[in-house]
Amino acid sequence: MIYPLITAVRYSFYSWNGIGASTWAGIDNYVRVFTDPELLISIVNALILIVFFTVIPVASGLALATLIRTMRPGPFAAIARTVLFLPQIIPLVAAGIAWSWMYAQTGTINTILDSVGLGFLSRSWLAGFGTALPAVGLIGSWVLTGLCTILLLTGIGKIDTSLYEAARLDGAGWWREFVTVTLPGLRREIAVLVTITVIAALSSFDIIYTTTKGGPGTSTLVPGISIFRLAFTQSEVGLASAFGVVLLALVLLAVLPIQLLARERD
Repeated sequence: MIYPLITAVRYSFYSWNGIGASTWAGIDNYVRVFTDPELLISIVNALILIVFFTVIPVASGLALATLIRTMRPGPFAAIARTVLFLPQIIPLVAAGIAWSWMYAQTGTINTILDSVGLGFLSRSWLAGFGTALPAVGLIGSWVLTGLCTILLLTGIGKIDTSLYEAARLDGAGWWREFVTVTLPGLRREIAVLVTITVIAALSSFDIIYTTTKGGPGTSTLVPGISIFRLAFTQSEVGLASAFGVVLLALVLLAVLPIQLLARERD
């Protein structure tokens, strides 16, 4: 991992098509990353995806883990955990293809809308400029919710049950119990999940490539797709390397504060 990283940093200071001779470019590639509207849009889209890849899965995971904890141990609880975690073991390419079929004009989602009298909402979800990014983001939410639920459920199992009993004796309701006992007890698990999911959002590629390839227009364009295009279709290896370095810096800027905050609270 270290050698490719060093190589990418070196390439980022050159103008090179990947085959012929390279020429020194200095910081021109980095200037272009921060001035090219299309590349900036891809960064903005990746930041928006954090809502779908991080906020929704973690919040849903908290709700589902709390609900499953209240169930009696048995087959239903085990099946629920299995079903929720199943998307995590499905290859992202396969998930993207399957959801593309469901999002199609004659796909499952529009069929369900028609059957419940909401046919006026039917559309080609991945082809609309306003719906493509949320549609892709919901695929990420679906994939990551199971991981969040299982990890948080494991974390809840480690919380001392006497804390819940003490809260109930003090007259705490389910919300007060959740805020004062469950959330503080899941601090480390939440920090891990936020780290993983933020990285997944900023470095997303598989799902978007198999569903929209960054379209329509630039509505679902993300850094991963931009880097791929620059390096392998436009032969701008230097610019692609510079964008890769910027993406690495962006991930670190997003993740390191989360880790530091979690350590300070510990």
